[in-house]
Amino acid sequence: MAEIIQKDGTWTFDGEALRLTPGRDKNVGLLRRTLGELVLPLHALAGISFEQGKKAGRLRLRLRDGADPLLHAAGGRLTEPHDPYQLIVDSDRYGVAEYFTEEVRTALLLDQVPSDPVTEYLLPGPPVPLSVSAGDGTVSFDGERIRLEWNWKTEDAKAAAGTRTLAVTDLTGVEWQPAAGLENGHLRFLVRNAPTKAPAKYDPNSVELWGFKKDPLMALVAAAVQARLPHPAAPADDRPQEPEADRQPAPTTAEDDHDALLRRLRELGELHRSGVLTDEEFTLAKQAILKRM
Repeated sequence: MAEIIQKDGTWTFDGEALRLTPGRDKNVGLLRRTLGELVLPLHALAGISFEQGKKAGRLRLRLRDGADPLLHAAGGRLTEPHDPYQLIVDSDRYGVAEYFTEEVRTALLLDQVPSDPVTEYLLPGPPVPLSVSAGDGTVSFDGERIRLEWNWKTEDAKAAAGTRTLAVTDLTGVEWQPAAGLENGHLRFLVRNAPTKAPAKYDPNSVELWGFKKDPLMALVAAAVQARLPHPAAPADDRPQEPEADRQPAPTTAEDDHDALLRRLRELGELHRSGVLTDEEFTLAKQAILKRM
């Protein structure tokens, strides 16, 4: 067995799986602390690396594409303190880190673990039930249903719809986007046959995020939901089929496209008049549609 113990966390490898336990250091991100210990099967791993620095080094695990619903939901946007697959190593433990790296690499080689993408999740995702309050709302998920509740910071037009409940079976996807610079982030649930172009500030299926401490925890909600949706790389035959009555035929003529764009313009006008879209948002959306016409 190989093990490395650091303030940032403890990694243990028994030849078949890696056990990743976050440390209690103040620099360990809230997402890692909330997620807790992870057990990573060897066959979910694509590689491991160790990078040395003057004061500290870093162990990094690379998972096979599609193995972890958290990485899929985060889309590479997890910052360093929150990434569970990185471990900061003190300079006096470089020898241990190199030994740990070699043990994992040898096991990958001996077991002939492929590094190609997978078509099913190899990790279960964050445990449920799960509830997170951040931005303009609270999201709770019990494994089957999502509950969205609003707070005093929610835009009036959005809060007026009241508490919202969504079934996983009604979703086609979930998006988590952290705030970046002056751009707010969001957690958005994509509901089948109910597309929306409204910003998260007004979308009743979204929580708007402003870059505060608890925002990364919404990525855990996204991952827990993602784990229960069809894998994006699964063969089409394995995906649930929509009922015939729910399928929307695509426009087949230029006239149909033109009519659809006119309907969209009318919808945008109604959203603008009701206050859901600001003048600027309405103008930008209208210009985009007019260009397509």
